[in-house]
Amino acid sequence: MCARPPLQMPKSKWRDWARGQRDALPDLSEQVSAHLRVFLRSRGVRRVLAYRALSGEIDVSALAQDFELLAPRARFRPSPRLTLHPWASATELSRFGALQPPADAREVPLSGVDAVLLPGLAFDPQGRRLGYGGGFYDRLLPGYGGLSVGVIQAALVVPRLPAEAHDCPVEWLATETGVSRTLSPAP
Repeated sequence: MCARPPLQMPKSKWRDWARGQRDALPDLSEQVSAHLRVFLRSRGVRRVLAYRALSGEIDVSALAQDFELLAPRARFRPSPRLTLHPWASATELSRFGALQPPADAREVPLSGVDAVLLPGLAFDPQGRRLGYGGGFYDRLLPGYGGLSVGVIQAALVVPRLPAEAHDCPVEWLATETGVSRTLSPAP
């Protein structure tokens, strides 16, 4: 495993580092999903915005047995944003390589979502997320009142990540060791 880049390095260097680290990790999807299942049930969650996993990400699709999952679609016009759709509608490949709902799939409003699960390349204990650089979740989360949970392997929780003013930290982190509250203030 390579040494983490210095905090002042650009996020692109951090992304390269995190991808390299993630490629060397085992698949821990089953363990993380088990912890998420217990956590979400304990909070009375019913409807969850999840994600269709890219290679190396924690696959949370097993949660569809217990919760109503929604899948996001990245849209670019008139401005970049995520729209939410029924989980089963995610049948086409996105430009990023994950399954997504087709453009005409029925949309579901964020206001009815109890929890949002966010994938990432890395997180820190303050809930900062190193994503892929599109800012889609940072546009979605402001004003959201439900649970926000970063989903990641424990080896990719680092002491501190570079952050920008528009970054929206998550309140919880789910790893193979459990679900824990981050050090970020609640929204």
